[in-house]
Amino acid sequence: MSPKRPAIDVVDYAARIRAGDRAALARAITLVESRRADHEAAARELVQGLLPDTGRAVRIGITGVPGVGKSTAIDALGSRLTAAGHRVAVLAVDPSSTRTGGSILGDKTRMSRLALDRNAYVRPSPSAGTLGGVAAKTRESMLLAEAAGFDVILVETVGIGQSEVAVADMTDVFLVLMLPGAGDELQGIKKGVLEIADIIAVNKAEGDGAARARAAAAEYKAALRILDARSGAWEPEVLTISGRDDLNLDTLWSRVLACRDAREKAGELRSRRERQQVRWMWTMVEARFRERLAEDPRLAARVPELERAVASGETAPTMAADEIARVLGF
Repeated sequence: MSPKRPAIDVVDYAARIRAGDRAALARAITLVESRRADHEAAARELVQGLLPDTGRAVRIGITGVPGVGKSTAIDALGSRLTAAGHRVAVLAVDPSSTRTGGSILGDKTRMSRLALDRNAYVRPSPSAGTLGGVAAKTRESMLLAEAAGFDVILVETVGIGQSEVAVADMTDVFLVLMLPGAGDELQGIKKGVLEIADIIAVNKAEGDGAARARAAAAEYKAALRILDARSGAWEPEVLTISGRDDLNLDTLWSRVLACRDAREKAGELRSRRERQQVRWMWTMVEARFRERLAEDPRLAARVPELERAVASGETAPTMAADEIARVLGF
């Protein structure tokens, strides 16, 4: 018989997190990422108990295509913020290894300054195949970091799929990093990304890239004019930066705060977070249904058969869905 696992002391975890214990924060995030039933139960209790200690941080989503320099820009911006007295947590969602499920990009090595900064916390989290590359537990991790006293939360996305939409739906301000030399790149940008961007920052605007960055910024500004504003309190802005040379990062931060303050004064920030919480609830409900679907022994053999029948055209998707729902009692 295997030894009984020790019970998780949720009250102790919460107290240590409130005290800013980094080791406790790391273990708590590991707890919320775990798929063990006892860990999931403890994590839910922990997050619930810490809710009164959350909600005061500036939440910023950051995305951009691979190669745009997200990690360099975050490292530089975060270092400036910690030097100014802020405590910065970076939740970097990595693509998952298909073999181990672990993170593969190694953000701590790419954010060398923040990784050594006592006022910063960098946490790579595997996307584990979740929709859009956003870790299933990113929201809980964000709340834990806030409870630990971090007043700026940066959520970096993989930059592919639907991750942009998912991160915009859990943050106050959504920043999109772009490369200089818009031209052809502008044609390839998803309209949806521009529609959810609050700030577009053209990165790598140093040296010979400065002129190309300015030209790209002008094209992005023109593109934004043809889109309907999604907020009555804030018109999306475009600027140029260099994460490598720390160029215009103070301006970038001031515009982030301006966006957040404008929404707060208009009452949009509160309503935005309320909507995010409700959507989070329904996302978790859907996740529970998917788990039940995957674990139900009555469907273990039948689902593959239904999938083959639907793929071959023998069965309509609606009929297969109805059968699965009946088995689950819906």
